[in-house]
Amino acid sequence: METLEDIKRDIMQCKRCELHKTKTNFVPGSGNERSEVFFVGEAPGKEEDLKGEPFVGNAGKLLTEMISLMGLCREDVFIANVLKCRPPNNRDPLPEEIEACGSYLLRQLEVVKPSVIICLGRYSTRFIFEAFGLNFSSITKLQGKVFEVSAWDKSVKIVALYHPAAILYKPQLRAEYEESFKRLASLVKKRQKSLFDF
Repeated sequence: METLEDIKRDIMQCKRCELHKTKTNFVPGSGNERSEVFFVGEAPGKEEDLKGEPFVGNAGKLLTEMISLMGLCREDVFIANVLKCRPPNNRDPLPEEIEACGSYLLRQLEVVKPSVIICLGRYSTRFIFEAFGLNFSSITKLQGKVFEVSAWDKSVKIVALYHPAAILYKPQLRAEYEESFKRLASLVKKRQKSLFDF
């Protein structure tokens, strides 16, 4: 059976698109491989590229705060991006890069089999929605909404949220963002309870 280490090994040798030539480090993802909660970002930024870890810059600090509002810490969840290499100058991911790299994320999801997938930003939301047969409209319309799909022989909740970087650019969205994470706390608690509810 495939493990996250197997996938990481493949990522570290990847040359499927041009980004491997300009990146400093691959950023495969990190966290608890048995987590019920899986965060999906878009692509590594400057700090992530330097450290080889997802969400370690300012947006990452905000995400860590938001995760704590759910009653969890980073070690409780798994965090990965659609792209495993930083696009130059933090530009948006290109369709061919998403196509080249997206299968790694799908393989990671297959290993972790989370009950809650939280998409951060429009690119990750579109990718996950398409992968699970949901209709993507726009991140502003979908922000904070919870969708239910069937995967891995169970019900899986998919949630679309703004990317934390968007909140740093528009602090006026922060209150709404915090509320979204607080609502997710009850979703996760229900999930955790059902795991041990024999």
